[in-house]
Amino acid sequence: MVDPNQFRVISQSVKKTDANDARNLALYLAKGLLPEVRMKEKQQAQVASLTQTRDRLVKLRTALKNKVNNLLSARGIELEKEALSSEKGLTRALTMEVEELTQLELQIIVEQIRSLNQSIAKLEEVIDREGKKLKGHRNLTSIKGIGSLGASILLSVIGDVRDFPDEGRLASYFGIVPRIHNSNETERSGGITKRGSKLGRTALVQCALIAKRYSPYLASYYEHIRSRRGTGRAIIALARKFLGIIYRTLKNHWVFQDFPHFVLEDSTT
Repeated sequence: MVDPNQFRVISQSVKKTDANDARNLALYLAKGLLPEVRMKEKQQAQVASLTQTRDRLVKLRTALKNKVNNLLSARGIELEKEALSSEKGLTRALTMEVEELTQLELQIIVEQIRSLNQSIAKLEEVIDREGKKLKGHRNLTSIKGIGSLGASILLSVIGDVRDFPDEGRLASYFGIVPRIHNSNETERSGGITKRGSKLGRTALVQCALIAKRYSPYLASYYEHIRSRRGTGRAIIALARKFLGIIYRTLKNHWVFQDFPHFVLEDSTT
């Protein structure tokens, strides 16, 4: 399978005919230059689809919560930041004294948030159950900072870790390697490429930041980068370092007994 987004020879061809496309594909295939799309196993693909659906529903719920906050804020009513994350907070939002039309709007939005809460909870239950069936799930959840949902997302993105000959290739797949700019004989590194799964990158960063709280090694590494290059670059560097740990954990079938101190479980027990 060829990734059309990375193979503009076909997608932007001026002379676009089947015969011409086939000729170009054959030419680049012979030279080993076709950008391939990795095909995942059925279980991985299904979990990936579930996590993507959950992500979209979470973003929709956030947008609706922001709408409720904006409606109330415009009328001088300020809610706590996380107030709408609970049923109590949603009920409280409906008790505010506002105009009749605004009250109707709030009722409809809160009803949708409640429905999304139920759907997201059901998805998370299924993702947790099915994610545990993925190879490597126990290995990743032994890393303090990666929960069941995070492991399921990461594994659904990674697929078979053996597809990546080294951790650099995996980092490139996640889109957290620098974009290189060439100018004559000068080579400069820019921001990260952000190729691959945005959901996977987000899960990786979130898990890395949590793991940093428990691991002195990761915390020290993060602070060292932050003091020299700022918080944003430190977070990306931390995620890249953490992905290396994930890669070696899956590659070597490690299960941690004590992740903060890098103590592995005795394989003989």
